[in-house]
Amino acid sequence: MDIQSFKEVAKKYKVIFLDSYGVLRNYQGILPGVRDMIKFLDDEGIAYYVLTNDASRSPIQLAEAFASRGIPEITVEKIISSGMIAREYLDNKVNSGTVVYLGTERSAHYIESVGLNTLSISEVDLSNMEDFTAMVLLDDEGFDWNYDLTKAVNILRKKSLPVIVANSDETYPLSKDHVSIAVGGIADLLEPLSDKIFIRFGKPDSQIFHFAYEYAVTDLQMSISKRDILMVGDTLKTDIIGGNKFGIDTCLVLSGNIQAKNAEVLISATGIIPNYICQSVAT
Repeated sequence: MDIQSFKEVAKKYKVIFLDSYGVLRNYQGILPGVRDMIKFLDDEGIAYYVLTNDASRSPIQLAEAFASRGIPEITVEKIISSGMIAREYLDNKVNSGTVVYLGTERSAHYIESVGLNTLSISEVDLSNMEDFTAMVLLDDEGFDWNYDLTKAVNILRKKSLPVIVANSDETYPLSKDHVSIAVGGIADLLEPLSDKIFIRFGKPDSQIFHFAYEYAVTDLQMSISKRDILMVGDTLKTDIIGGNKFGIDTCLVLSGNIQAKNAEVLISATGIIPNYICQSVAT
């Protein structure tokens, strides 16, 4: 397995799409060398955007979190989240009524910003659902896992609603050895119980890559082809396969979900092949 220098790889591209968790940060904070890497990209004139499946916070809140950790260069304009794609869908497809959601009040930013009435599932009265026009799964916090998930199933059994999953990740790391169930995992539980087909946004689905590509072209005001873009991630089944399917080059970093000792086996077993493998973006 050939481990390459990320900085040497990055020089081949005009635009870098960076996953957040496992690439730039983890449960302990910003990963070593990330601040220097961001300076390197700025110095080289290489544009970069953070592509994240995190729909629990708005891009403003995510940018503030990076700034508070010493990386003010990652501004709100450089963050593209799956919540933005879900918001665009609601804006185009759901024009009235009340959207019920699973998540925190903070995560509800995405649906409140399109001018719809919003209601947490924890506040739903099952005898009064006439005005409900959609359900959105935003975050794994902000509700009772027993009572409110059961309520969500019953809402969907009683009323035909589109269900939008704003984050397709099934788990996320809590520490080096432990994970927690993410919104995508909750969707996997609810979907067969409600006998519905959910609409999922975020990596590896193509919508976020199309959105990011068009966003970058508009933001940079320059011609960019897919050959000019590199997707950098720590997960084969979201970041790497998503980038591969979209037709851009991909780089797997070993600073997150996949350890160096397992990388070759997992790549062989899944058939998901990155163009490059780097120890981290710090190299």
